[in-house]
Amino acid sequence: MKNNKPKVSIIILTTNALAMTKEQLEDIKKVEVKGIDCECLVVDNASGDGTEEALRNYKLPNMDYKFIQSGANLGFAGGNNVGIKDALRRGFDYIILMNNDLILPTDIVTKMVNFMEENPDVGVMSPKMYFAKGYEFHKDRYKESEKGKVIWYAGGVIDRNNVYSVHRGVDEVDHGQYDKTIDTDFANGATVIIRRSVFKKVGLLDASYFLYWEDADFSERVKRFGFRVVYYPGTYMWHKVSASTGGSGSPTNDYFLIRNRYFFAMKYLRLRTKFAVFRDTVRVIFTGRKWQKLGAIDALLGVRGMGMWKNR
Repeated sequence: MKNNKPKVSIIILTTNALAMTKEQLEDIKKVEVKGIDCECLVVDNASGDGTEEALRNYKLPNMDYKFIQSGANLGFAGGNNVGIKDALRRGFDYIILMNNDLILPTDIVTKMVNFMEENPDVGVMSPKMYFAKGYEFHKDRYKESEKGKVIWYAGGVIDRNNVYSVHRGVDEVDHGQYDKTIDTDFANGATVIIRRSVFKKVGLLDASYFLYWEDADFSERVKRFGFRVVYYPGTYMWHKVSASTGGSGSPTNDYFLIRNRYFFAMKYLRLRTKFAVFRDTVRVIFTGRKWQKLGAIDALLGVRGMGMWKNR
């Protein structure tokens, strides 16, 4: 008898974050997967902290488990692509990408999959995302009772004139103001479900970004192939924001945000905007912080992947 359950692969990428990834897997153990043929696939970007030894033969009580060693630090897009290719080869219907710094409700997978099953025109979807308690950008702004309900992502907006991506609702306490499902400029790679047919038509994530803007790039391509990109508030998770990259002003943020903003603009936006971003990028070389300057230099040189960041 044919198994009609949707096949879902939850891909969790990790790089030198064993303790955090183990915490994530504790949440995965509690996730409901009734009516779904589900697996968790951990991809390790050549960690040096014992990740492979600790997680290669890990077991989950509620779903299948698989571990893949990528063999190098391939960045967010490249590392996830290793898992995506493996899952597609094995016939999975949906890919769920999850950061390894999340706190999950038990129903997140079933609600995401059910939404996709009921909306076949949606290619990519991200749910509502809150700051995990203690990870808010403005910790002193909120009452204790409001923490855990501070929005990090309720849809994505790209300012196509100034080339900035922002999260709708960020820093706002949730009072139900973003409880409507909408099409959105970009789905957020921290938690996103992607239909198999999207990859077949659109291709994989663009690994040349390495980190940041790859979700906006992928969403742009998805829409150009006629799929919807959607924000869905019917489920949610909590994100330990910047736990893995150091946060705003870190070398990681400074380098990749400056560089990849330039690449996105040159690829997708109108000539006038391209010229403005070129001018901004030149200016950063003289006025920015160290890693912003290096990101700007690599942008103008067309250096992709790790670029100068590998020498940090």
